[in-house]
Amino acid sequence: MNLRNDYCGPFDPQLMLADFSRDFLSRLAHEFNLIGHLYDRVGQPLVALEYGADGFTRSGIEEWQGASPVYSPRMQQALNFTGDTVETVFKNIQLEVGAPQQFMDFQFRLDEPDYGEFWLAHCGALMDLERNGNDTDLIKRMCHDIEDPTFDATAAATHPRIVMRPLHRPPRNDSAIGNGAQRYPHCRWKVFKGEDNSTFEHTPVMYELQRSLLAQVPLVTQEAIVEAGGLEDYSGPFDPQLQFEDFSQRALQLIIQENAVQALLLAHSFTRSQTIHYGDAVGRRLSERSWVGHARVAVERLRRIPGLQGDDINTMAKLFQLHPHFYPRSYVDLRVEITGPASLRIGIGDCPALHEDIAHNWFSQLCAEPHPALESLAAHVNPRARCHRVDDPGEARLAWEIRVDERNEPLREPLEMQLARTSGGIEFEFERRRLPGLIARG
Repeated sequence: MNLRNDYCGPFDPQLMLADFSRDFLSRLAHEFNLIGHLYDRVGQPLVALEYGADGFTRSGIEEWQGASPVYSPRMQQALNFTGDTVETVFKNIQLEVGAPQQFMDFQFRLDEPDYGEFWLAHCGALMDLERNGNDTDLIKRMCHDIEDPTFDATAAATHPRIVMRPLHRPPRNDSAIGNGAQRYPHCRWKVFKGEDNSTFEHTPVMYELQRSLLAQVPLVTQEAIVEAGGLEDYSGPFDPQLQFEDFSQRALQLIIQENAVQALLLAHSFTRSQTIHYGDAVGRRLSERSWVGHARVAVERLRRIPGLQGDDINTMAKLFQLHPHFYPRSYVDLRVEITGPASLRIGIGDCPALHEDIAHNWFSQLCAEPHPALESLAAHVNPRARCHRVDDPGEARLAWEIRVDERNEPLREPLEMQLARTSGGIEFEFERRRLPGLIARG
């Protein structure tokens, strides 16, 4: 089977993840992993603008407490490393959007199955705050107030008595709550199974997400091995230096889809949190705005992939096709078709995403009229693109046409994307930490 190492050439409407090589998929896995993490660079600033630092803190806690205990067991099941030890927690961290490889450069030491430590050689989230004012109070909110309950929620998904406790953490200054000017590593934590019988109390939003269709959705991959090499799962020993490049072509398909699920669960959790505290109108509005901004964040990152740099309709079709918001296909039945030299058609068939019960989630907002997020995505490829209603969706449940007209005034970049640009994650460059041709240990 001839597998693709890039997406150069014409758009292929039948293309699937299984058609790409292991090397390509390892790069795409890094992108999906970081893109999911960057959801907070859109959603949380929107909350902070309207509800201040306290609103930002509450939202950050509830979003991650709601999503991470749901997606952690999913990844364990997908890669066959179920367990109830600190080792299992560390494996989860290595693969999830809360700790994107390299941008949040977690380093690990596992002393025994139920005790270990991790530290961050590079914390992109801290770098963002230090770059944008180095506000001690804001850093404390992120590294103390938000991290404490959300780290424990993630650990409790593996075992209700596993906890994470800081050895040191920012702010990196000599204040009363600081850990010393320019302290390196940025933070260090110990993870262990507590001796008492107390267990972590999960947020009600977590139980809502557990019942969602997204939490139950299966992943799609081929049974046959089409490219040799790499780890087929993570059932073996914990590898503190693990990279996505270490996995097989088939395992990478699972990881990519699971990272897409994780990002959507974060968006669902964010929406529920705002709706509960501020009402339906605010929940709906902030959900829509976060989709408008994060859709562009994903395009910005994906344009680093060979074959996705243009502003033509061919490139736009590819970017819709590879966009993480429409994965896994078992959840979002996306159809993309080029209909002319400057037009394409986007359709969504009947699928779980259109039947999701989470109020005001992204896909529940879709109707016959174009959604702003679809036009935002298209306009980030070509600012003269516009999204139009399609009265007859054909075999799809919903459909829209994207047309690029040179007579259109270029759309300005929305505030939501401008907020995201304050993060170094938008321009972050990944390293290849494996030698070419030797990108796996399995």
